[in-house]
This record gives sequence, C-alpha cells and structure tokens, in this order.
Amino acid sequence: MKTIRLGTRPSALAMWQATWTRDALVKLGLDVEIVKITTTGDSKRHEAIVNLGAQGVFTKEIQGALLAGDIDLAVHSLKDLPVEKVPGLKLVASPERADARDVFVSNRYASIDDLPPGARLGTSSMRRKSMALRYCRKRFPHDPAWDVREIRGNVETRLKKLDDGEYDAIILASAGLTRLGFGDRARSFLDAPEFLTSVGQGALGFETREDDAETIEQVVKLRHEPTWLSVLAERALLKRLEGGCIAPIGARASVVSVEGAELISLDAEILAFDGAKDYHTQSLQVLRANASDRELPLETKEQLAELLGANAAETLLDLGATEIVAEIQKSRAERAARLSAPHQK
Repeated sequence: MKTIRLGTRPSALAMWQATWTRDALVKLGLDVEIVKITTTGDSKRHEAIVNLGAQGVFTKEIQGALLAGDIDLAVHSLKDLPVEKVPGLKLVASPERADARDVFVSNRYASIDDLPPGARLGTSSMRRKSMALRYCRKRFPHDPAWDVREIRGNVETRLKKLDDGEYDAIILASAGLTRLGFGDRARSFLDAPEFLTSVGQGALGFETREDDAETIEQVVKLRHEPTWLSVLAERALLKRLEGGCIAPIGARASVVSVEGAELISLDAEILAFDGAKDYHTQSLQVLRANASDRELPLETKEQLAELLGANAAETLLDLGATEIVAEIQKSRAERAARLSAPHQK
C-alpha cells in the first residue's frame, strides 16, 4: 500500500481533524503523510466569508491538489464543503459525528436569554445571525435588536476578541471548541428548534479521486454509517435549495431505532436573512421496518437518505420558501457582481 498523502488546511482545527484522520488510518496499518494547503479562506481571515466570492473558500485549493495528484485524500469539515460535485472527485465517507450543536460563549452572560437589547453578538455564520435575530425578535418585540456582528478568525482569535471586549457574546460550534480544548468556555448550548444546526456540522468528510480505488478501499473503513446517511440527507436538502455559505438553512438528520424499525429523520428549515420569516419541516424515511427484515444494501440506504433530503427541500419550497431562495440567489449574484467590478475595464 502506498503512503497516503492527506491534504488539509493549516489552521489549528483543521490540523486536529487531519491528525485524527491520520491516526485512525495508521491504526489500520497504513502510512500517512499530512500535506498543509492554504485556502482562500485562510489567506483572507479578516474578510467576511460572504464577501469572499464563490463557494468553497475553505476547500477549492485542496480539491485542486487532489485533482492534480499532489495529495490522495482530503479531510474537510463538512459544513464548509460545497454540495456541488467536482468532476473526478468523490466524497466517500464520514466518521462518527461529534456534537453538532452551537454554543453560546460569553464572559458576562450565562445564556443567550440573558443578553439585553443592544448587546453585541458575534458570529461568522449567516444562518446563526438569522436565527439569533429571529430569537431576539421573539424575546424583545418592542425593543432594539441585538447588534449581531460578523466575526472572523480561528477559534482562538474569536475568543480573544471576546475577551478584549469587542463582543458581549459569540456563537461557535461545539465540536470545534471542544476539539481544540476550549470546551470549558461554553456557557450554554443553542439547540433546536430555535437554533437548528448547519448542514454537516460536527461531521468530517473524506474526499478522494473517483478512480483511486486503492485509497477508497482503505478510507471507507472509517465510515460511520449513521453519520454518513445523515449527512447525505442534509446535503441533498442543501443542494435542492441551492444553498451555500450565505444561505440561512438549518438541518439535522439522524438514524434512529424505534420498536425494531430503523429510520432516518430530518429536521430542516430556511430563514430570511433578517430572521423575520421562516419555513420548517420534519420528515422520516424507513430504512428497515422490523428488526427481522433483511438489511438493505448501503447503496440503497444512501439513495433513500438523499431522497429524504430532496423531498424535504421540496416541502419547504411548497410552503413558500421559493421567495427566500430567490432572495439568496439575488444576494449571491449582487455579491459576485461587486467582486468582479474592480477587475472590469
């Protein structure tokens, strides 16, 4: 077996992910070399994510290295990986998912319910911003809203900005905070239904070249089937809604057993940017009706999971989400035009 060259971003969190992946593969008896690759999102850490242009600001350089044969395997934080398939590449597996929830971090307040009107709340996610504005509107219908601000940088940088008083509180992903050893900074969890997590949040994704059967054969050994089916459902939802890094879309799928039946459930919603309007749906797909039934092939389960996500997206559109999707597409087009304007003669 060849030495597997594992591509990753150089950030502390990405390196944690790569080191975990390397160690897991080494336990299988493989040789693994970590290759650091700087992405657009890494080189422009002070720029708002929504202003960086095309999707994949944390992944496209890594995918380019994979296509060029400079690496054999890429490990992504799945919430950063666009759902559009790159010709020649294949997402092949996800290990067991970590805690997918968001967390509230503050030096002054124990929970988001303690934030007063006008408080400065930092987040790097449009989804979190929209959900925070919605939640604030419900709590203070007649008072000024929270000042929800963009915050960039790695986890340590964001915590420092909080400690320096730039923000009264910030929202982070529980998985990233815990993986870097800052789990004790979390004051409380932000959970459904008010704060539905991002597609793929807490999960890693392993991507290879489609024709690299040797690497795929080894990497799929790390696949955690319930996580894999869950993220396939979530990503299918996002793809049908044409969402991306700026889309205020939340989704959480899980594989559960109920009285001997194996099911995959999906909780999904889409919000307007200001959080003033939202559409929500919950759905189920049966994977096995009884414990005594023959288990379906994995490929069939994958198809059912993706069908669940696509159907949930259709339900949201039927409920009226088409206007929000149109708003997202308009915002994306306007941003692209602004970015290309300085380069036009």
